[in-house]
Amino acid sequence: MGQVRVLLLVLLTLVFLMGVTSAPAVAAPPSTAAVNDAALLTPRPARKLSAYNLFKDGAAQVPNDGVYPYDLATPLFTDYAHKYRFVYVPEGKAAAYDDRESFVFPVGSVLVKTFAYPADFREPEENIRLIETRLLIRGDKGWAAWAYVWNADMTDADLKVAGKVLPVSWVDEAGDQRDIQYVVPNRNQCKGCHVMGDEFSPIGPKARNLNFTYDYEGGAENQLAFWANHGLLDGAPAPAGAPSVPRYDDPAAPLEARARAYLDINCAHCHRAEGPGSTSGLFLTWWEQNKTAWGYLKRPVAAGRGSGGFMFDIDPGKPDQSILIHRLKSTDPGVMMPEVGRTTVHTEGVELLREWIKTIE
Repeated sequence: MGQVRVLLLVLLTLVFLMGVTSAPAVAAPPSTAAVNDAALLTPRPARKLSAYNLFKDGAAQVPNDGVYPYDLATPLFTDYAHKYRFVYVPEGKAAAYDDRESFVFPVGSVLVKTFAYPADFREPEENIRLIETRLLIRGDKGWAAWAYVWNADMTDADLKVAGKVLPVSWVDEAGDQRDIQYVVPNRNQCKGCHVMGDEFSPIGPKARNLNFTYDYEGGAENQLAFWANHGLLDGAPAPAGAPSVPRYDDPAAPLEARARAYLDINCAHCHRAEGPGSTSGLFLTWWEQNKTAWGYLKRPVAAGRGSGGFMFDIDPGKPDQSILIHRLKSTDPGVMMPEVGRTTVHTEGVELLREWIKTIE
């Protein structure tokens, strides 16, 4: 019996040691580890967000060395989610500047966007719940999009290729309780917005969206200048020579510029000649000069419920008879625009566009 007990103890010890030695393959990496370039270049996505080593502290959204925060002047609306954006470009490489489109990023680059909700929007830095982190990774064959959903204790996030629906609640700035069913997109839904022509493409990192001052840890600096000074971007002019858009909620900026900036970031990735919404004939890019193309007295290509019975995409001076407003203030899946990315109405955005259309003659 004594020999049997000894043998059992030896076996249990071996099992324990095997478990310990295998643990690092699934545990979060040390906070001192560098960004995992090999993982970023692997065609198959990692099962855990931590495998990429993009954060020193994921729960606090503290990026790793070489991963830089950024923001957009007017961001895409996603059910009032707060967003943390980061960019990583492999050492010794740089993105190529473009005056209109997203910058051309080298292989191994990644764009990171985390969606989060403070429990109370009146205290935006307190009790923050991380929902998901989306990665756009530039591989040898182009961009790939992956969504990672954070676990309850925010120690890591899990890959969700098929998407997920999560209940989310918060208290808004007015003190009212808000409750939604937040939708993490699946891969096909990502393609629905990010395909331009035949290629998958980023939406946000364009010169006009980045050309403003950001409060970095080391001090405030224009983002285009910061990217150029830190080797992330080649060929950029001085900020004064680059295009820029205003914040949609900046009352000091011209109303039309604010409205066009809002449509550009929220709608123009589809509604442009190269986008999935090209057949509509409604082109909402920032640089579009043809008033009919951006909706002025433009009749819809296809009638139906989406038109709400109205005649024009933009009926001058009549926002509540304009199809554009009808679709933006709807949550009916057969009517609403954008088709994905929101389950609620962006009240402030709709009101901005209503005020703009009132001024159009």
